[in-house]
Amino acid sequence: MIIAACRVYLVMSASDSVKEKRGVVKGLLTKIRSRFAVTAAEVEDSDDPTHSTIGFAVVSNSSAVANAVLDKVLAFIDKEQGDYEMLDDQTEILRPF
Repeated sequence: MIIAACRVYLVMSASDSVKEKRGVVKGLLTKIRSRFAVTAAEVEDSDDPTHSTIGFAVVSNSSAVANAVLDKVLAFIDKEQGDYEMLDDQTEILRPF
């Protein structure tokens, strides 16, 4: 079993409130979950109106497949930019057993 996890740092410079930021983040997470077989959530900065850290993970029997899924999600996040800017990402591949 392979678990691939990724953390993405976003900035929403035009956001004036946490409520506005959460709307952007919620929409992005919904799109990610519906298009890709991943789990996704805001994992940090939930009370900061201009920054968000989202995480997503995939479980697979192949590290190549897991990496391919993460790459597709990252490309999607980068392509969808408009209300946010992707600052950085960190990826980790785990083999728990």
